[in-house]
Amino acid sequence: MNPTPDSFVPVNPLGPARLTSPPGPKGLPVLGSLLDLGSDVLGFFPKCAERYGDVVAFRLGAWPALLLSNPDDVEYVFVDAHENFVKNRFFWRQVTAIFGKGIMTNEGEDWLRHRRIAAPAFATRRVNDYADTMVQLTSEMLDTWTPGDVRDAHAEMMSLTLRIAAKTLFDASVEEDVAAMDHALNDITSEITARFSRPFVIPDAVPLPGHVRYNRALRRIETIVTRIIAERQQNPGDRGDFLSALMKASYANGQPLPDKQLRDEAVTMLLAGHETTALALSWTLYLLGQHSEIDVRLSAEVHAVLGSRPPAVEDLAKLTNTGEVITEAMRLYPPAWLIGRETVKDCVIGGYHVPAGTTVFVSPWILHRDPRVFDDPLSFRPGRWTPEFTRQLPRFAYMPFGGGPRICIGKSFALMEASLILAALVQRYRFEWSGDRPIAPSPSITLRPKGGVPVRLHERQLL
Repeated sequence: MNPTPDSFVPVNPLGPARLTSPPGPKGLPVLGSLLDLGSDVLGFFPKCAERYGDVVAFRLGAWPALLLSNPDDVEYVFVDAHENFVKNRFFWRQVTAIFGKGIMTNEGEDWLRHRRIAAPAFATRRVNDYADTMVQLTSEMLDTWTPGDVRDAHAEMMSLTLRIAAKTLFDASVEEDVAAMDHALNDITSEITARFSRPFVIPDAVPLPGHVRYNRALRRIETIVTRIIAERQQNPGDRGDFLSALMKASYANGQPLPDKQLRDEAVTMLLAGHETTALALSWTLYLLGQHSEIDVRLSAEVHAVLGSRPPAVEDLAKLTNTGEVITEAMRLYPPAWLIGRETVKDCVIGGYHVPAGTTVFVSPWILHRDPRVFDDPLSFRPGRWTPEFTRQLPRFAYMPFGGGPRICIGKSFALMEASLILAALVQRYRFEWSGDRPIAPSPSITLRPKGGVPVRLHERQLL
């Protein structure tokens, strides 16, 4: 099914507001919908959209909130009136200790200044230069695998993309840190998930068991990042990577970025810069392991384009099915499954008056599974991504990297990395999903596969 002009209720964001409030769940006194959200965070939002429509009002404790599921409304928030929508405090208060004032969490002129500093490291020419490193580290991982092994694809991809991020963005090796980093990320993710259901902030200093694990995990990550920065400060020089751009940058008064800002930006890129790709690949291998016909087509393309040689950035234009497979996996399992903003001033969305201080949620998990846009939306169908379908797709019906001025700065990096890695994996192995039940998505900051992705490796026979 293709979206038509009648697929969505027409909106006039700047027009007169309706006198009524948007429909939505009443929730409980004081708590609002926090208990419902906490008991089924991934199910709460789709149920609201299905029952109440494209604009849903609810409360998270004392905070008024909206859920938007119309791509036109989403475009208004992310593009047309983006200056009126900042990162919402309800969500980002939970992760400030991790990312500080890095470009993912920062706001205003400070954010814009740091984004401009980071931009050269993600320019097309620079990103293409990272390709050889991505392929080399993937090959080194594959050399340690043996046909018949059962591997946790999620753990393997997290480890690989962490190594790639460290080498390409920081020119550093983290081989000895991979296990510690993975354990720390798991502890942080678990604690963030628990915090989403709280109506109030409990300071990190309060020695709750989750806080103890969380603070210990933060110290592990900061130790690794601080060591990387210190090593580079002892051996300065422009190596053409992200950290070089940060270290040679300065403010208008000539002062370099302080160590705290270096730390915040480095942590943001090291963590966010590897998990999106790892999750995209983890879910891709899970899906390929259940769809042999798609795997066969993908393998045929990879071997037709590459033969037995390693993939290179020049091959990506010919690996069209490879890109479609990744695009479809990120449609079904978007790593950034929920995005929050907060209104600075009163505005009108979908015809409703929205007061300042309202939290506005947009869920790619919902948008990407909307039957008004995607025919048979729960099925894994990479072939749907024809040029014709892509051209007529509403702008914000598919947004795995966000959108507008704050679209993910590493989008090109992540897509190239995912395509090169997937081509190298499929060239060597067929992946058979070895689980005994469907994998449940675990929603936190990102959408992780609960319990991992066990796959059995089968040596690929050349076609």
